[in-house]
Amino acid sequence: MTLLKRNTVLILLAFFAIYVIWGSTYLLNKIAVTELPAFMLAGIRFITAGSLIFLIAKFLKIPLVVTKRQLGNSIIAGFLFLTFGNGVVVWALKFVDSGFAALEISAQPLVVLLLMRILQNKRIQPMSFIGVGLGMIGIYLLVSQKQIISQDGALLGMILIFFCMISWAYGSLFVGKADLPPNYFVNTGYQMLTGGIQLFLISALIGEEWISPVDWSVPVKWSMLLLILLGSIVAFTAFNYLLKVVSPEKVATSTYVNPIIAMILGWYFLKEEITLQSVIAALILLTGVYFINTKKRITLFSRFTSKKLG
Repeated sequence: MTLLKRNTVLILLAFFAIYVIWGSTYLLNKIAVTELPAFMLAGIRFITAGSLIFLIAKFLKIPLVVTKRQLGNSIIAGFLFLTFGNGVVVWALKFVDSGFAALEISAQPLVVLLLMRILQNKRIQPMSFIGVGLGMIGIYLLVSQKQIISQDGALLGMILIFFCMISWAYGSLFVGKADLPPNYFVNTGYQMLTGGIQLFLISALIGEEWISPVDWSVPVKWSMLLLILLGSIVAFTAFNYLLKVVSPEKVATSTYVNPIIAMILGWYFLKEEITLQSVIAALILLTGVYFINTKKRITLFSRFTSKKLG
């Protein structure tokens, strides 16, 4: 196999990972959280994944030494992304469908854009304004469905997921400027390990009843195994690999695919309902995310308007 063909295969496999594997984590978390306490579940996932990453790094002779500042920033990032950003989403999955959660979280670029405007005074590009408007309409259509809001705890779940998006968005801005371990694999390991420890502490503080893996059902065992190996290690490694070999815009297409995968899997395996309003909301919301993410359209629009004004 030639080098070109080998790279093409790797790129295709990496896209499969960030499209399908990440999209399936909503289903896997939903299956596991029906039986296990949410923070214990997430804690086990990230502590195990972080430990495995360190073992792999040690085997590959990647240095694990970090400064105190880098460790402290990793702990903060681990809290924003994993302890709160993921752990609370897993808890919210007790009350909302996996496909619904994925679709709501697809508005993440919108939240990042608004936080950049509020905290960094960054100018919002013209096409991004359209994206924000469409995103807000999509979110409204999504969360205003009576059959969803009427479910026990659904409204609380929606609100918590929104705060998780804020946590992820702020975490993204924080990581962009923070002093973190230079090796992304080691950086991920520290975030997962420290985030997992924090999840365990929260689990203990709120009095979750810990369940031994021996007592887990077979579907839950498989879900946890897939979340650890595929969702936490393989998909993230694929994500970082793609950032090096293809354009960020192409990697960002996972934002559009993940919720679709999650909705289909939730419908097929868990019999979750996909309403017409959810489909319309998805189309509007993901179109808005597209306008926010794409830089080419912003550039073209800016040139067009400058010519018109000139």
